[in-house]
Amino acid sequence: MFKLNYSHVTIDSIPLLKINVLRLDKLHPVVSGNKWFKLQLQLQEAIKKNYTSITTFGGAYSNHIVATAFACQKMGLKCVGIIRGEEPKALNHTLLAATQLGMQLQFVTREVYAIKQQLFTNSTMYYINEGGYAVLGANGIAEIYQWIDESYTHIVCAVGTGTMMAGLIKGAMPHQKIVGISVLKGNATLLQDVKALLNEPEKQKQFEIVHDYHFGGYAKHPQSLITWMNDLYQQHQLPTDIVYTSKLLFAVTDLQKQTYFAANSKIMVIHSGGLQGNLSLPMGTLVF
Repeated sequence: MFKLNYSHVTIDSIPLLKINVLRLDKLHPVVSGNKWFKLQLQLQEAIKKNYTSITTFGGAYSNHIVATAFACQKMGLKCVGIIRGEEPKALNHTLLAATQLGMQLQFVTREVYAIKQQLFTNSTMYYINEGGYAVLGANGIAEIYQWIDESYTHIVCAVGTGTMMAGLIKGAMPHQKIVGISVLKGNATLLQDVKALLNEPEKQKQFEIVHDYHFGGYAKHPQSLITWMNDLYQQHQLPTDIVYTSKLLFAVTDLQKQTYFAANSKIMVIHSGGLQGNLSLPMGTLVF
């Protein structure tokens, strides 16, 4: 069974912001951040049930697609990636990396992708939803608490599908609040998506999704965000990505200014990786 070496993960402090950052981006160069935690139990379940092929879903710049391709290669599983949108004339870095790792790509229209559950029809395939969205995916996330002790009052994460946030809620102590920063614009069902992965006692824990820091929508990155990412790196040597973690760290900084967090709060921010998404930017855009 393929396993990752967790010793690379660190907790970096940013004293001026009074936060700690769990650097899951250091976990692995490909299966970085939260990806492995969402995948591990699902891949183990596939092998346990004697599946030899995995099908999963994502956009053209999906970190999940590359991570799944890598993990499947290491575990001897075939894999198919159902990609949202028309097939491009030339594959971007993300899709090229996935094919080099052995993933077979299938492109579908956005209309078909919107009803992708109807594609779960091949009984010889084990299906992993977009972003690893599943109860097993959320259960795997709970392992992150090996780095988060009871002294933390707030655990803050970026939210895409809601899988990581649900997993953090599962593992949280009653006094801890999970704060999710949505990177999607106008996703009214996101809270319901998170709750769908929780049991009734878990739904009674403290959690909230903040929707004000998407910077225009998923993967949108205006110059103001790029400038902020560069400033953050120059001050704290903390790299972020244009889709998730830059918006997450910006939100935490801004929420502190608004006294969202009480003065005695101890905050853990989860760096969920995804730095490969920055490769879509022109060279020289970022200083790291």
